[in-house]
Amino acid sequence: MGIRQPEWQQGKCGTAETKLKVCLPAASLVLAGIAALGLMGCEDSARNQVTARHPIPIASPARPNFDQLPLNSAHWRVAWLATKPADGVERLARQAEAALDAGQRDFQRGDLSRARLEFDEGLGVLQESGFDVQSEPRLADLFGRIVETAHNDETIASLRSGGNGQTGDSGANDELSGIGFSAEGIPEGPVDPRLRSSAEGEVQDLPHDLPLTVNDSVLAFLNFFSKSTKGRAVVETGLRRAGRYRPMIQRVLRKEGLPSDLMYMAQAESAFQPQALSSAGARGLWQFMSFRGEQYGLEHSWWVDDRQDPEKATEAAAHHLRDLYDMFGDWYLAMAAYDSGPGAVQRAVERTGYADFWELYKRNALPKETRNYVPIILALTLIAKDPARYGIDVEPEEPLRTDTVQLDHPVDLRLVADTIGADLDTLRALNPQLLRLVTPATPSFSLRLPEGTADEFTASMAEIPADKWVSWRRHQVLAGETLTGIAAKYHLSAATIADTNNLDAHEPLETGDKLIIPVSAQAQAGPAKLVRYRVRASDTLQSIADEFDVSVVEVKKWNHLRTGKVVRGTRLTIYLGGSAPPVAGAADGAERVPAKTAVKVAQREASEPSESKTVAHHVAPGETLWSIAKAYKTTVEALRSGNQFLFSRPLQAGDTLMILPPR
Repeated sequence: MGIRQPEWQQGKCGTAETKLKVCLPAASLVLAGIAALGLMGCEDSARNQVTARHPIPIASPARPNFDQLPLNSAHWRVAWLATKPADGVERLARQAEAALDAGQRDFQRGDLSRARLEFDEGLGVLQESGFDVQSEPRLADLFGRIVETAHNDETIASLRSGGNGQTGDSGANDELSGIGFSAEGIPEGPVDPRLRSSAEGEVQDLPHDLPLTVNDSVLAFLNFFSKSTKGRAVVETGLRRAGRYRPMIQRVLRKEGLPSDLMYMAQAESAFQPQALSSAGARGLWQFMSFRGEQYGLEHSWWVDDRQDPEKATEAAAHHLRDLYDMFGDWYLAMAAYDSGPGAVQRAVERTGYADFWELYKRNALPKETRNYVPIILALTLIAKDPARYGIDVEPEEPLRTDTVQLDHPVDLRLVADTIGADLDTLRALNPQLLRLVTPATPSFSLRLPEGTADEFTASMAEIPADKWVSWRRHQVLAGETLTGIAAKYHLSAATIADTNNLDAHEPLETGDKLIIPVSAQAQAGPAKLVRYRVRASDTLQSIADEFDVSVVEVKKWNHLRTGKVVRGTRLTIYLGGSAPPVAGAADGAERVPAKTAVKVAQREASEPSESKTVAHHVAPGETLWSIAKAYKTTVEALRSGNQFLFSRPLQAGDTLMILPPR
C-alpha cells in the first residue's frame, strides 16, 4: 500500500519510549499517570494548528526507511543449529504468536501475572529455539512485538493498579486523585481561552529548532500543566532540576546534529532524575530498557548501570533518536518510536498508509500512551522555553561542575569522601551509575568528583597502597582527639596508626590533620542487619540476591519460597552479613552439597593462629561472601581486597579465595 500524503500540513516531530511511567517524587507521578491512562484521542486535535518549520535542513524521505531495524544481535542472537526442519521457522512463529495472543487476552481480562508468564514463554520459545532469530524477518518481528507489548501493557496495568515502581509505599492513585480525564484520555476542564493566542505567539516569537504544533490536544496538556496545581508541580520539579543537566544535554545534542529542544523529552521521561525507575524496569534520565540500553552501549553489570549515567545515557538517547529519524524522516514519528518502539510505529504506518503522526493519532493507530506522548512533549517544551508566559516562576538549579579522575584500581567511595572532605551522598549523586559503594575494577573507570578536588584526590591517594583502596579509611583529627582515642574507635593500636602515618605515638595531634586508618578485618566486621525489601516489577530472585550479595537459596529459605518466582510488591526478609540464619544447600543449578561442612572447616582454620599465614579457601556451593567473611572473622570488603577478580564478577562455587591475615 502506498504512503498517502496527510490531509493537512503540520509540523514534523517525534516521540520517545513511553517512559512517563517513572518512579518520581510525588508530584511527578501525575505525569506517569497521564501516560498510563492514555491521555489523547481528540478528533479535532489537528484543527487550527500553528506549525513552525524546522530550521535544520534535514531532507524527509518520500517513504520511511523500513530496512532491518538496528537491533543488538549480541543481545537477541541464539546459536544457529546445523540442521533444522524445513518448516521450523513457521512452526516456531506460530508458537510465539500464540503466546503473544494469549498474553494479550490475559491482559485484557486483568490477569497481569498470567499475561507476563505468556510473554515470557513467547520470548523463551524464540531464544531457546536454536534459530538465529535476527536472520529470520518473521521471528525478529515477533520478538520485537512481544518485547514492546510486554513493556507497554505491564507498565500501564501496574500504574492503573496503583503501582509506581518505587520501593516505598506511596501509590500513583494517591497522586492522581482529583484529576479528571475524558474517555480519550485528555485532561478534562475548560481550557483558558487566552492560552491559544499565548502559545501561538510564542511559536512565532521565540527561536526553536524542534517543530512546534499548537492544536487542541497540545492546548489541553498546556492548560493542565500551567493551570492545575498538580500539573504545575510536575513542571516545576522538572524545570528546577533541568538546570543541572541543560548544558551537558545541549552539548551532546549539538554534537550529534539534533534539535536542542529534544532535551525536554527528558522532562517527560524522568523529570531529569538520573535514578528514575519505571515499573517496567526502564531506568535513568532517558528511561532506557535494559535491552535497548545494551544496543546503544550502556553497560549494566553488578557494579554499574550506565543507564543512570546522565552523560552516557544522553549520548545513547541522541544516537537512538538519530537512528529513528533516519528511519521515519519525521521528528514526531521518531519520538513516538522512542516511546513505543519502532515496530509499533512501523506497523501503524503500513496499516494506515500515513507516515504522519497526527493522521496516526486521528485514526487511533498508535497506543494511547504514545498518542499522548507527543502532545505532552510539545506542551512541556512550550512551557520550558518561556515559563513566565504561563505564570511559572522557577529558579533552575546550578549546572553540575565536576572534576573527573581515571581510576585503574577499585576504590571505596567512603575513602574518597574522607580524602577530599566531601559528603558521601554528594559523591553518589555525582556518580549515579554506581550500584555499589566501590567502583568497578575496569580499566580507567571515570569517577566524578566535586569541582576543584581532583588534584587533592590524586596526591592524597598516592599515600595509600592501591590494593588497600577498598578497605582502608581516613580520619580527620578533631579538636581534643588523641591517637589513643582514635585507635580505640577503629579497634586498632595507637602504634599501628602511628607507624602507618610516620608519627611519633607520644606527640599530640594537630587538629584538622588527616590520618590513614589501616582498618583491620575484625574492626570492619559487624552483626547481621535485617532488611525488609519490597520487590519491584523488574526484579528476579537472582537480581535481588546479587543486590545484597547473598545467594538465591538463602533468599528462598529466609522467606519460605518454594519457587523461583517473586511478585511485585512482596516484602522479602534479607540478612546482611553477620549471623544470618544457617542455610544448607546449593545455589541454583549447582550440586547440592552441605555448605555447613565448608563453614565449619573455615571456622576451625580461623581459630588457629594466623598472624603470618594466608589461607586458601575453596568456595563450596551455597556459600556467599557474607558467610565466608563471617566464618573467617573478616569482611566482604577485605575478601574483595585480597581477591581482585571479585571486582569483575560475583562469587562462584569452585573459586579459590585467598584469606589474608589481619593486620
